[in-house]
Amino acid sequence: MKHPLILTLAMLAAPAHALDAQRGPVTVTPVATGLDAPWGVAPLPDGSLLVTERDGALQLIRDGAASVVRGTPRVAARGQGGLLDITLARDFATSRTLFLTYSKPQGRGAGTALAAAELSLDGTRLENLRDLFESAPGGSGGRHFGSRVVEAADGTLFVTIGDRGDRPSAQDRMLHNGSIVRVNRDGTVPGDNPFVGQSGVLPEIWSYGHRNPQGAGFDARGTLWTAEHGARGGDEVNRIEKGANFGWPVISYGVHYSGGKIGEGQSKPGMEQPAFYWDPSIAPSGLMVYQGDMFPEWKGDMFVGSLKFSYISRLDVNGDTAREVEQLESDETLRVRDIVEDADGSILFISVGNGTVYRMTR
Repeated sequence: MKHPLILTLAMLAAPAHALDAQRGPVTVTPVATGLDAPWGVAPLPDGSLLVTERDGALQLIRDGAASVVRGTPRVAARGQGGLLDITLARDFATSRTLFLTYSKPQGRGAGTALAAAELSLDGTRLENLRDLFESAPGGSGGRHFGSRVVEAADGTLFVTIGDRGDRPSAQDRMLHNGSIVRVNRDGTVPGDNPFVGQSGVLPEIWSYGHRNPQGAGFDARGTLWTAEHGARGGDEVNRIEKGANFGWPVISYGVHYSGGKIGEGQSKPGMEQPAFYWDPSIAPSGLMVYQGDMFPEWKGDMFVGSLKFSYISRLDVNGDTAREVEQLESDETLRVRDIVEDADGSILFISVGNGTVYRMTR
């Protein structure tokens, strides 16, 4: 964890740069540097930011200075686990509620958990921290926690969960591994979830057969999209459907890291096809469908960060399918972990390689 003074000096010293895009240059400005494995970013109504660091710290970036917000949950900070995503409630301006995902210690293992809390008025601490959801114990390793959280227009919460490195478990609906779950804001299960009342299925599950979805976002019509890590090749963008099986590890467009075939091939009846896939893998993380006015030429386009090739992928979305139309790449896009839209239409993204949050503007 970096001292707030270090963050302040780094922010004051860092200049803006131009990034060449197909339709003209955009400006990329560092907002905070010196961060330790930043994972998720959430812009606040007053212009400040909240940024999670995987070791468990939550940083408030305000008026050119950073300070640690107290009261975060205890996390299993090992491997890919730790304090992960952050999302403000749609009514944050009045409720001060925010949502966090994290790897929660579970005996000798850990599982993806969703917590809610209220940010104090002075921004120094979280209040009334409570878990809304905790995945059924299903992994002792430090891989594939997911773990994005997004709030739908009806107030329900969707959380992405990886297969925890146990491939077959993504088809086992008595585990949350490899699923997207949906819960109410109080942690209860919505009555219209697809498997409510069915034996042999956990009721929180909305869809399953996912490998490791680290990007999630809604488009303007309320459709949920995810970006998911494949193995060697086969990273996917998926249009999420209620009750659907997305096939992992039975079908995949990738192969095992050894080069061996995965499952039964690339398709199977009853299993969904991706809206788009990358081969070779880009290690996608963070997904946003742009809806702002600052970049009108991008409205409706999807943006996904690449951890492997260090660029931001821009995809054109057409109904159920998507295609990559541009790669936004510069020194600033080094291992992009998260990407979100701010209220003014500017775009915030996290570079893990630079330990920096950047803002993209016209």
